[in-house]
Amino acid sequence: MPVLVMKFGGTSVANLDRIRRAAKRVGVEVAKGYDVIVIVSAMSGETNKLVGLVDETSPLYDAREYDAIVSSGENVTAGLMALTLQEMDVPARSWQGWQVPLLTTSAHSQARIEEIPTHNLNAKFGEGMRVAVVAGFQGLSPEGRITTLGRGGSDTTAVAFAAAFGAERCDIYTDVDGVYTTDPRISPKARKLDKISFEEMLELASLGAKVLQTRSVELAMRFKVKLRVLSSFEEQSDEAGTLVCDEEEIMESNVVAGVAYSRDEAKMTLLSVADRPGIASIIFGCLSDAGVNVDMIVQNISEDGRTDMTCSLPTDQVARAKQALEQLKTDGGLNYAELVTDDDVAKVSVVGIGMRSQSGVAAKMFKVLSDEGVNIKVITTSEIKISVLIDRKYMELAVQALHDAFELEKA
Repeated sequence: MPVLVMKFGGTSVANLDRIRRAAKRVGVEVAKGYDVIVIVSAMSGETNKLVGLVDETSPLYDAREYDAIVSSGENVTAGLMALTLQEMDVPARSWQGWQVPLLTTSAHSQARIEEIPTHNLNAKFGEGMRVAVVAGFQGLSPEGRITTLGRGGSDTTAVAFAAAFGAERCDIYTDVDGVYTTDPRISPKARKLDKISFEEMLELASLGAKVLQTRSVELAMRFKVKLRVLSSFEEQSDEAGTLVCDEEEIMESNVVAGVAYSRDEAKMTLLSVADRPGIASIIFGCLSDAGVNVDMIVQNISEDGRTDMTCSLPTDQVARAKQALEQLKTDGGLNYAELVTDDDVAKVSVVGIGMRSQSGVAAKMFKVLSDEGVNIKVITTSEIKISVLIDRKYMELAVQALHDAFELEKA
């Protein structure tokens, strides 16, 4: 039988009533003739509670025990979903990551999926099981320990299962009814997209859109898994939600597909750094070793053999970055005049595959921001994206103005 993967996020399984509602959706797909793999998250708020218990017990915790604890929320949901389906006379059973097994690396709390052997689930499908309810977010390390995939890891679990089992589609059920041109809470004119390309979705996810985890979109693009984002709380049709698919499946795209933002950004500048080969490697190698995720990078024009180096990073990593760079200066590996940080900035981006074939998008974006009195601190571009760093107080104004200027409310 054809396989369908259905993933239900924490808000979709927050209580027994919602689990029953989700189970009914699964039952509909079983009635259509699918063998269904259901990936479930922990009930809403449960993972945060478990993380809090770990922090309270052991601030410098063993990452292996952390994974054993925080993965338990998904196990509870999987069992409850399987029981609910059984009550509906749907042959179902729950699976924990180690039972599948979903094989991962040993990087606890940030493990990456290595392989999903299909024989165990396929054997049970052959024996009459119609639904495999799999605990998302978790796997098994080479050492035989439970691992977790990082926040949002259930999305990645779902896409990985869809790829491994050659699923017809992977449906991601969440608390929104699709992917929007921007955050509807900021712009009331935001429009739900019927389709969006993998590349556009990947950029939007990496730039701050919270609908899908970035790694899940990367996997879907790599293995050509059709993704559909839907609401758990609305009536469904075959055209519901947003389909994330190959660019070729979209007849004609707007130049700009969406406006994304990231509120919690910071800007860091090293003043008067030696302008010589290898200096960028020293700086960003140091930040990488400290676990700092650098995004935008700008180097000023050299003067008298010195230059300034600016980058953006998450606000919660500023202290770690400053400590690493100051230590590097103390050790003599890097000489700079001053380290300047600005914790009050935001990143706003426009994304669209149509940019490849149409010029003037950057000029229009900069003109719109200028007209609104918004000063641009840093600019980066790619083939389908333009991002700017601005003062955080202007973030919502910038998002609304750009959404209006590119007329994203129009299909």
